[in-house]
Amino acid sequence: MSTHQVRWPRRFAAGRNLATTALLSGAGLLLAPAVLAAQDGVGDLGFILNTYSFLVWGVLVMWMCAGFTMLEAGSVRSKSASMICMKNIGLYAIAGLTYYIIGYNLMYVDVGSVIGSISLLYGPSAEEVALIEAVAAEAAEPETAAATAAVREAAGDDNYSVMSDWFFQMVFVATTASIVSGALAERVKLWTFFVFVAVLTAIIYPVVGAWTWGGGWLSQMGFTDFAGSTIVHSTGGWAALAGALVVGPRWGKYRKDGSVKLTPPSNIPAVTLGVFILWMGWFGFNGGSELALSGVVNAVSMSNILVNTNLAAAAGVLTALCLSRPILGRVDLFATLNGAISGMVAITAGPNITNSLWAIVIGAIGSVLCMLGLKMLEVRRIDDVVGAVPAHLFAGIWGTLATCIAAGGDFVVQLTGVAAVGAFAFSASWILWIVLDKAMGVRVSRSVESIGQDAAELGLDAYPEFVLMVDPDDDNDFRDAD
Repeated sequence: MSTHQVRWPRRFAAGRNLATTALLSGAGLLLAPAVLAAQDGVGDLGFILNTYSFLVWGVLVMWMCAGFTMLEAGSVRSKSASMICMKNIGLYAIAGLTYYIIGYNLMYVDVGSVIGSISLLYGPSAEEVALIEAVAAEAAEPETAAATAAVREAAGDDNYSVMSDWFFQMVFVATTASIVSGALAERVKLWTFFVFVAVLTAIIYPVVGAWTWGGGWLSQMGFTDFAGSTIVHSTGGWAALAGALVVGPRWGKYRKDGSVKLTPPSNIPAVTLGVFILWMGWFGFNGGSELALSGVVNAVSMSNILVNTNLAAAAGVLTALCLSRPILGRVDLFATLNGAISGMVAITAGPNITNSLWAIVIGAIGSVLCMLGLKMLEVRRIDDVVGAVPAHLFAGIWGTLATCIAAGGDFVVQLTGVAAVGAFAFSASWILWIVLDKAMGVRVSRSVESIGQDAAELGLDAYPEFVLMVDPDDDNDFRDAD
């Protein structure tokens, strides 16, 4: 580069300055709308990112329903796999409607100490409706800008679209219902199950949510459950346990001599695929519970959450792999897969911890509790087809209490929350199952169970090329036949 500077002659200096000023002024006039739009965009950016985050993470959580379907359909005997598919898509649809009609209002709208608004339906805010109408009517730009500003002002500190929040919360309640489906597979009546799901998603789960995430009495005490170890998973686990006690075990599961008849999964690859889908969806479950993506702190926290979720699941898998033989008497793939689920359930109450080593410890202990729980259910003759109660209830309780280690939980408050949610969810579910048993009957007849719900109730075999074999233990059940 030359060391000589190029100099404008003095007589051209004034003209050069004038030209430069004119050029910049003209550019400023041309760019002013873009600058103003950019400034307005900065104001909208947080709203857009938060809303987008809710919608994307919500889709991932919805994808967990596919994981539960694959897990359950592969875990049951082939003669009931189609019924599992029917129940899972049905429960997701029911959860979406009931939560829209009343559930969300009970959980979040005008919550006092115990319950929210007993009002029907939910929808966008008045400001959001006005904005959409202004755009549809091709209103003048100032009017549209004013409507946009009104939406941001109404959102306040939440800073996201009203219905994006509803969608994200709705997929959580569907997850709770999915837990019950797997535990009671192969013997619960379809329509009885659907009625239970409707009450669970419309009332039982929203009441628990109002106490906690909705700002009710447990929240006021300082109860913490970041993404729902107790609120989602334990509630589903308590409901499943109550159902298993009322419905009873499958015919032939427990023999007269006290031995347990093994009923291995009918489709191991489907079960494994289901767990991988759940693992993937759990990133949305826990990561989305950060409830924001509009700042550096949110991005850092969300990164930690996803890593901790992954570590807890991995620790759960390896723990089950190593300990299944001494606990269950065999290296058990099913227990290993449940180890991943129980590890994630356990970390869900406090995945935002900064010391990730604790995520490994919490996930590993959750896996151990799940295996011990599987053994305990066998001893107590409680038939849980997919191990939903140990994986979601036992690991959920542990995870909620584990927040006292590194996530800021107070032990007395956390224990109070676990006990209160357990007492309400179990008793309400048990009473509901009893009422349904009296009114509709809760389980299918022995003949239907013997040939399978697929053929008997749906007239559709999941694997039509297979030939149904007579179970040699059918006459050795410890209970009397119908």
